[in-house]
Amino acid sequence: MVVETLGSTTRPKVAPWNDPVIRGWAFQIVIVGLVGLLAWFLVSNTMENLARQKIASGYDYLSREAGFEIGDSMIPYSPANTYARAILVGMLNTLKVAVLGIILSTILGTLIGIGRLSPNWLLAKICEWYVEAFRNVPLLLWLFLFYKLISEAFPGPRQAINVLGTLFLSNRGLYFPVPVDDPIHPWMGLGLLIGIAAAFAVKRWARRRQDATGEPFPTIWAGTALVIGVPFVVWLLGGAPHQMSWPELKGFNFQGGTVIQPEFTALLFGLVVYTSAFVAEIVRSGILALHKGQSEAAMALGLSRGQAMRLVLLPQALRVIVPPMTSQYLNITKNSSLAIAIGYPDLVAAVNVTINQTGQAIENVLIIMAAYLTVSLSISAFMNWYNKRIALRER
Repeated sequence: MVVETLGSTTRPKVAPWNDPVIRGWAFQIVIVGLVGLLAWFLVSNTMENLARQKIASGYDYLSREAGFEIGDSMIPYSPANTYARAILVGMLNTLKVAVLGIILSTILGTLIGIGRLSPNWLLAKICEWYVEAFRNVPLLLWLFLFYKLISEAFPGPRQAINVLGTLFLSNRGLYFPVPVDDPIHPWMGLGLLIGIAAAFAVKRWARRRQDATGEPFPTIWAGTALVIGVPFVVWLLGGAPHQMSWPELKGFNFQGGTVIQPEFTALLFGLVVYTSAFVAEIVRSGILALHKGQSEAAMALGLSRGQAMRLVLLPQALRVIVPPMTSQYLNITKNSSLAIAIGYPDLVAAVNVTINQTGQAIENVLIIMAAYLTVSLSISAFMNWYNKRIALRER
């Protein structure tokens, strides 16, 4: 047997068909080829069937006029806009619900999870009942319940609940005043982003300063001042515009101001209370995974229960909490597609109307799949980066 010497490693010389490396590459090439062949067959067969039935294919329809209304839009939209813009409006609505749901469910779930560990028997039991009640009932049923409660329990617009003549609550939603559009508002948004970036920079500087000198810095107060102060200074420099659009009852509904619609409220509330029950259990298990000596040491240092939880337990528990939390964030994004059941115009609803009008189901379903895949992969990438950032580094 001939033996090859490669540096400090040696391996016997064998025939190519017996070499495990070559065979491994050969098997992978064959599998990739078979998958590509199957994909080609499916696509070509689908295109041939569509052509035989004289069904249009392609994405040219995206530039045509949509011709349907969307009740809630973050950007200007009218039926005269294209299908592409209608789908974009639906996508932005989905992102709005997903982002707010992730933030609120994280906060509420963390509080509920910590509450379940409270020495107060009543508080711990209330948190336990909350978790068991919301996580053991399908989300769709909660959405139906909340939507019915909002749409039927509140009065009509003429009998709307009036709060100081500025807030009007009815079964059409919550109306409240908003500032009239002004050219300074985009610059205020830029100032807000600058303030947030500056707050993170101050936090990093304060951490290095405390490591070097041992002296703490009020990062929370400083960060809050930057986040609020920078847009406020921009507002002052822009002439401090303060004209407001006020809601007024005209005919059968309110005009002016802005509204939080019942469909959005029911969807967001349902997603938050349902997902926060799972988040609470993740937080609780992450804290229980720590050795009890950590809390005992924190108490021995004179820290209160709140300080021990915030400064000692939660930072360590994050290493256990973050991976399963990623799955819950993905679930919020995907579960938002249930909005179609209560009439909220999210991505699925906008694309569903587009399918009914154009008849091009395959292309539109692919758009939905690509949109959710992109959002989910983005969330996963961010959470994986954060998980690596907080992981223990071996020396």
